[in-house]
Amino acid sequence: MLEAPLAILVALAVDRLWGEPPAWAHPVVGMGRWLGACAPALLRAPPRRAFTLGALAWAAGALASAALGFALQRAVGAALRPEASLPRTLAAGLVLGLLLKPLLAWRLLREEVDAVETALRGSAEAGRARLARLVSRDTRVLAPREVREAAVETLAENLNDSVVAPLLWFALAGLPGAALYRFANTADAMWGYRGRWEWAGKAAARADDVLSWLPARLCALALSGRAAMSAPWRRRLAREAARPASPNGGWPMGAMALRLGLRLGKPGVYVLNADGADAGPDAVAAAQRLAARALAASTIVLAAVAALARMSP
Repeated sequence: MLEAPLAILVALAVDRLWGEPPAWAHPVVGMGRWLGACAPALLRAPPRRAFTLGALAWAAGALASAALGFALQRAVGAALRPEASLPRTLAAGLVLGLLLKPLLAWRLLREEVDAVETALRGSAEAGRARLARLVSRDTRVLAPREVREAAVETLAENLNDSVVAPLLWFALAGLPGAALYRFANTADAMWGYRGRWEWAGKAAARADDVLSWLPARLCALALSGRAAMSAPWRRRLAREAARPASPNGGWPMGAMALRLGLRLGKPGVYVLNADGADAGPDAVAAAQRLAARALAASTIVLAAVAALARMSP
């Protein structure tokens, strides 16, 4: 029972101390290679065939990811038998945490968002160029405040996608759950667009919507803090969350905008907390502090969920 909560703490500690593993050992890099290898055939196919092939390619990658997670978790259990003794429980938690770590990325997210603000202080052009590494929108015409808005939004949305969601699925379903989610989210990031990916990426986009539904709302509650206890706050948050087209991304972004009192948005597409203040030079630092507190609260909840999910009936 204790190895799963311990694994969550180990994964976050390893992430904080050492960050990402090398590309050759990174499972998300492997997922991306599979998705990239499938792309040419999917994009050449007519709509109906593209949808079918896209769904089959997604299912194959998802099954392989979950199966590998299952095999690794079972191997840890067989080798260490966590229920046998406290030392073996601690060893199992350590090993599971090391295996879980590549499926989340908190330190990298913080560093990339910080780098946008650092570049922006040099010049608007440098800030736009750095932001282009994180978002799909056209950054070339963004004003400095819009660059900061996009950076804060990226931090909020990816706090869920890159940290809270894989931890939640690990808490509920172990390494197979975390691996499946990470594959689904990576597939959505690479295939889940309109235009030429409209049909080939539709299954990937819908799968990510389903798997991100619960963690996105948990992340929004964590970002909301005590304010989440207020019914008017929850109604306001729900209104803001509905503004982006994504059924999930608006929840952590809306909570971030409301808690910080900031106006956030994507030019010509949506605006969150329209009456909020412009994102100034301190906005990214304030967002980082809020995200860190939200992650700490989420970690406590998810460690408890992981323990309860593994209690014997």
